[in-house]
Amino acid sequence: RINIMQVTVDIYSQNVGMTANALSNFSSGIIRKEDVRSGASEEVEIISSYRPGDIILAKILSLGDSRRYFLTTAEADLGVVRATCASSGKEMVPISWKEMQCPLTKVKEARKCAKPRQQ
Repeated sequence: RINIMQVTVDIYSQNVGMTANALSNFSSGIIRKEDVRSGASEEVEIISSYRPGDIILAKILSLGDSRRYFLTTAEADLGVVRATCASSGKEMVPISWKEMQCPLTKVKEARKCAKPRQQ
């Protein structure tokens, strides 16, 4: 769910060191507007950062309440790692830290992109 102050996400895996582990039961997390990126949170628009269906790499800030973790994407290597184009359904590619582009239609969509990781 997305609203103007936060996005609620499902957590399907966790990284421990360099190993990603799928969770048997997914957890829920919240990325608040002030935790999207470093700097002035007044300038951040949640809908310009994430969309339903995006795969997001985030870090746990705290345990939050009894049902959800508080997450952050305020580091350069955190953010959207996979997104689908709304018009074509194709996987988009990051072209900057705040924009992704569909390779088929060339449509650009705003996202808070994660810096690509070195293989």
